[in-house]
Amino acid sequence: MKNWIIFPQPNPQATIRLFCFTYAGASASIFRTWAIHLSPEIEVCAVQLPGRENRIKEPLFTQLAPLLQNFIPALLPHLDRPFAFFGHSLGGIICFETARYLCQIKQKSPLHLFISARQAPGEPDLHPPIHQLPDTEFLQELRRFNGTPESVLQNIEFMKFFLPILRADLAIAETYVPIPQPPLDCPISVFGGLEDKVTSPNSFDAWRQQTQKHFKLHMFPGNHFFIRSQQQKILQAILCDLQHTSIQNLHLTLP
Repeated sequence: MKNWIIFPQPNPQATIRLFCFTYAGASASIFRTWAIHLSPEIEVCAVQLPGRENRIKEPLFTQLAPLLQNFIPALLPHLDRPFAFFGHSLGGIICFETARYLCQIKQKSPLHLFISARQAPGEPDLHPPIHQLPDTEFLQELRRFNGTPESVLQNIEFMKFFLPILRADLAIAETYVPIPQPPLDCPISVFGGLEDKVTSPNSFDAWRQQTQKHFKLHMFPGNHFFIRSQQQKILQAILCDLQHTSIQNLHLTLP
């Protein structure tokens, strides 16, 4: 169970833990530098899905429910202090449903939920599913995401390894059907890319229906992967929104 969560810079004295969930095909290492740019009171906890990096030999998940059933028991021991969730694209689905699952089993609620590059539950996808397409068509569709360099897409050996991971992750995202539940008892902040052709900016506002608390929308320059080009601004927004969340005895400072 210990493999699910990576601590890039362990910080036992942290006031709050920020659990970060990756986009499809990515691994926990994309969050390895986040702690440097956040408050020293925040410990970054990167969620590592099976089938990549230190979990390379573990079977991939293709559906959300069994993923959560395996992940939640590993997460619970780390909820011994205030915590927040951040998820980009696929990660947005996973962290949102994790928060709802915790609510169902009467566990603590996140202090704040940060959803990035993902339309609100019930909002339609802009494009049809691609995870079952033949390789040639699948690769062509990947170019639409602008997330994988052309040199990588043309690397046959690497793509033999990478495609099963990406197909599995996209299967989770594309087969996701949210079940109506009461709104969460935590604020939600949503991040979007102004040039994102994968997720419509018009779908973000509906996230406000998923919280009983404060809702805030942040828009950044960039495509679906603005998380790369706008990392510093994203981290500043996370810190700012956490500072405005009403939490007794939580005082965040700049690094």
